[in-house]
Amino acid sequence: MRFKVGRDTLSEAVQWSARAVPQRPAVAVLAGVRLHAADGVLELSSFDYELSARSQVEAEVETPGEVLVSGRLLAEICRSLPNRDVIMELADNHLQIRCGNSEFSLSTMNLEDYPTLPQMPPVQGKVDSAELARALQQVSVAASREEALPLLTGLKLVISGPQITLLATDRYRLAMRTLEWEPKDPSLQAELLVKSKVLADVAKSMAAAGEVELALSELSDNSRNSMIGFSAGGRQATSVLMDGDYPPVMKLFPDETPLTYTVNRQELLEAVRRVSLVAERKTSVRLTFADGVLTLEAGHGESASAQEAVGLAASAEDLQTAFNPQFLQEGLAITDTEYVQFGFTHPTKAAVMCGLAGPNEPIDERFKYLLMPIRFGI
Repeated sequence: MRFKVGRDTLSEAVQWSARAVPQRPAVAVLAGVRLHAADGVLELSSFDYELSARSQVEAEVETPGEVLVSGRLLAEICRSLPNRDVIMELADNHLQIRCGNSEFSLSTMNLEDYPTLPQMPPVQGKVDSAELARALQQVSVAASREEALPLLTGLKLVISGPQITLLATDRYRLAMRTLEWEPKDPSLQAELLVKSKVLADVAKSMAAAGEVELALSELSDNSRNSMIGFSAGGRQATSVLMDGDYPPVMKLFPDETPLTYTVNRQELLEAVRRVSLVAERKTSVRLTFADGVLTLEAGHGESASAQEAVGLAASAEDLQTAFNPQFLQEGLAITDTEYVQFGFTHPTKAAVMCGLAGPNEPIDERFKYLLMPIRFGI
């Protein structure tokens, strides 16, 4: 095997393909990335029995062939190479890499022991890549990081004809985002649970692809046999769906919120960041809505404390509440409108945050962020 390819093209393809390489592989060969060169195309792929990633790029293939080498080491090498064409050649069970004055030699792994990559499921439709990436970014922030609650580390996708609803929760907050897509079957109905990490990788790497094809295997009661796939710009990723019943979180959003307060999102975000500097771990930022002003407070008198006021564009009756400062900041940061509205059913109940273009504009129903309050002084 011998081929030549541009450094940037190779590096991007390797970084994408190495995403499926596990940190601690149960089998040594799963730490590898497979390179297959033939007919002017270099395909790189990886697989850990649950997640697969592959990428195809154009290359000047002099001698076709394939090889398996350490994925993480190959990725590190490609990142460090000078901006020159890269020549790779298989010789004496080693992959020789030459780029400018740099030369590397990687020992190969046994291809016969490497598992067969899964086939891409049937394509069910397509979605705008930038819209999908933004939606995934907004929702994934609320996914749990606790491995003790594996179901909550995933994102739920509810497909209902031309609309996809994304949901994530860590029990303390809940994010929901809807987006339009173009399904092949306008009557398609499906509910999926996908690992948050998989969708985060898709969001980062396919955002500029124009359109992303969404593929689904036939869903069954046994989710372990069901897969989701994404394809765009010569890149593909598949993942086994998570198995289990996601909690019925949609019903947590109230039908109406009679107590609403509208504030400039960026002004509030900056104020929360400043006030949060004195908020110790597991303590709250306290919010008081009164007299057309939102007052934020954190800390205590004997230790560090802070207070800042932000004008309200619209306000209901006086109300006091308190939130986790990190969760509040993240909710404000992922809302992409000029203003944000807090909606309450009661001061001690969860608040629903929605974006709106202006004080007198309707709220953007596509994105909602529900945030549980915490007790003062905690």
